Amino acid sequence: MRQISKLTRVAVGVASLALAATACGGTSTDSGSGDSTESKGSLGLAIAYDIGGKGDQSFNDAAYAGLQKAQKEFGYKTADVEPNEGETDADKEQRLSSLAKQGYNPVIGVGFVYGPAMEAVAAKYPKTTFGIVDSEVKGDNVASLVFAEQEASYLAGVAAAKATKTNTVGFVGGVDIPLIHKFEAGFEQGVTDTNSKVKVISQYLTQTAEEGGFSSPDKGKAAAEGQIEKNADVLYAAAGLSGQGVIEAAAKAKVWAIGVDSDQYKQAALASYKSYILTSALKDVGGAVYSLAKSVEDGKPLTGTQVFDLKVNGVGLSESNPEFAKVAGLTDAVAKAKEEIIDGTIKVKTE
Repeated sequence: MRQISKLTRVAVGVASLALAATACGGTSTDSGSGDSTESKGSLGLAIAYDIGGKGDQSFNDAAYAGLQKAQKEFGYKTADVEPNEGETDADKEQRLSSLAKQGYNPVIGVGFVYGPAMEAVAAKYPKTTFGIVDSEVKGDNVASLVFAEQEASYLAGVAAAKATKTNTVGFVGGVDIPLIHKFEAGFEQGVTDTNSKVKVISQYLTQTAEEGGFSSPDKGKAAAEGQIEKNADVLYAAAGLSGQGVIEAAAKAKVWAIGVDSDQYKQAALASYKSYILTSALKDVGGAVYSLAKSVEDGKPLTGTQVFDLKVNGVGLSESNPEFAKVAGLTDAVAKAKEEIIDGTIKVKTE
């Protein structure tokens, strides 16, 4: 049976890692030869990005922040590799194999799309520790880094319900898949529990990731504009790079946006819209990446399912925008909801 363990403490804070995320850094471009022989070099952490790549100011950049912290603390060589448009599982498998063969350890696939590839590659490189974000993969040398996205989204729902003046808020999901359903379910529950009179308009951009749901700001912008036309004045996007379009549309219409994964109020690329980013549902991808790297460096690699939730500060809600504290009752409502989720009074739905 796969062992499921819960970290007692996330190694780094969500906010500090989000601040560290930037759009620069090394990229490994070497390709593997199919040989499963592992290098005995002293290379460190390597990450392979999800759709949208580095510079999304969200999910991937949070992972890169974790890599930066590990690189600085451990003083070793790291690598981060971009995905290709329309690539196959075989392409992902080659990428992970190449990193393991070169001697990087651990090797982390950022995103559930790496699931099939990682299951195949991990068996070929038993001396390498692998990690996957947002998916569970079996393997004695694999750590599945998963999050309670629904809990952070519940808090985002509380914020939306407190901030709306039209009693209509919007949710934009990148791709219609179970992972994003968790964001939607938590958000809707948080809204309803806070104010049952508030209506939630939900929309998914695409049915599959290949259609660009996580990588098309234009699609996000169009969806947001449609929801704004329907009177939504708070918009929450769980859509990767596409969420930038949602934030842009919200700022243009002078309504609230709620960011995701990283503290998007603090992202340099979104600075011109920051006044309209009320808060962000945080997901400490960087902390998870760093934690796995540290476990390998300490000679005690994490394996099995590692759950990052509110109890370990693996998810949360940002309060960076000074306007957050000015919304009547919002700070107290979020604090109360967080406490009740942690003690089990509130059971947050995942569907």
